[in-house]
Amino acid sequence: IFIMSNLNDELVLDSWNNNASAWINTIENNEIESRKLVTNQAIVDAINSYSPNSIIDVGCGEGWLTRELTAMGIEAWGVDGVDKLIEKARLMNCGRFLVASYEDIINVNKIDRKFDAAVCNFSLLGKETVDNLIYAIPSLLENNQLLFIQTLHPVIGCGELPYIDGWREELWDSFKSEFKQAAPWYFRKLETRINLLKSAGFSILECREPMNPITQKPASIILIASSC
Repeated sequence: IFIMSNLNDELVLDSWNNNASAWINTIENNEIESRKLVTNQAIVDAINSYSPNSIIDVGCGEGWLTRELTAMGIEAWGVDGVDKLIEKARLMNCGRFLVASYEDIINVNKIDRKFDAAVCNFSLLGKETVDNLIYAIPSLLENNQLLFIQTLHPVIGCGELPYIDGWREELWDSFKSEFKQAAPWYFRKLETRINLLKSAGFSILECREPMNPITQKPASIILIASSC
């Protein structure tokens, strides 16, 4: 992972369109250890502890979380800007899925209903689009107006690089599947992330740090916020 200056939000979606097949293979082959050990169950537990009746999974990828929540009896919609990922999600016939980029959500009002909650599970990868999305999410919410965010813990995500906001690049070196393109993502300090939520009208209800039992380091950070 490197800090880069020539990366932007457009390249994020571009890279995921190019890497969709490799990502699907990676998930189907259960290659990501931290997901198996910690983070998948951690976000399910976090959502379950607040008992929403309906939820929108923003940046749902191939749809595993939407399906899991549907199986738990929650009305779950998954949205993603990558057509191939949504096509794969729909094949499982569990949950409702819609192709919608963050720009669609922000500018086009493509989602025609409101939900008790929204979840962004490792899906807040860009800079301006993510800032604008966080401001737009309250318009998707009613009732408890909850937002669940799971993302890389800054302790792990920062690695050996300086603890400053900035673009970085995932090179997929540790994955077996053949990824066609490095994937840009924008690293945010925890302070930056919390300030963004507060400026968008959210209050932080809870912060969880799911621990990897093997490394004894946080596998992720989960922020639970309300826009009430």
